[in-house]
Amino acid sequence: MANITKIKAGKRAEYYILSMLLKENYDCYIPVSDDEGVDIVVRLNDKKFISLQIKSTTKDIKMGDAALFAAIKHDKIREDYYFIFYSERMETIWVMSSEEFIKKSTANKKGKNKGSRTIRFNITRKKEEKIKDEYKRFMCKDFSFLRDLP
Repeated sequence: MANITKIKAGKRAEYYILSMLLKENYDCYIPVSDDEGVDIVVRLNDKKFISLQIKSTTKDIKMGDAALFAAIKHDKIREDYYFIFYSERMETIWVMSSEEFIKKSTANKKGKNKGSRTIRFNITRKKEEKIKDEYKRFMCKDFSFLRDLP
């Protein structure tokens, strides 16, 4: 049952982000399968499409892990590919290009998730989760910046 709950939480986050994009009048498409790690495709204009991969954590995740995103399979930079990270408990969204994610994340060197990547946007001080300063520039309240992508 726990696995189904996790799937539902991930889908809930995807639809939350999708609803934000639709409110901002973006044309969005949802792939039938997730073979390529694409949750949403967004058409920015007649010639430009971007792919979005959404990762999320829930309100009830272990203290200290509200902005920990682990075991992400992404080994090479992909053009026009973006990660959207959403922490439900912190009520925060971060957006990174594929290149930024590879630069900022760490590769797992051993264990069952060897080769996958991990990123932590938060620190925990006195039982309070705070966003690391280096990641504040990736935070977003809306997706208007997409209109300025080259």
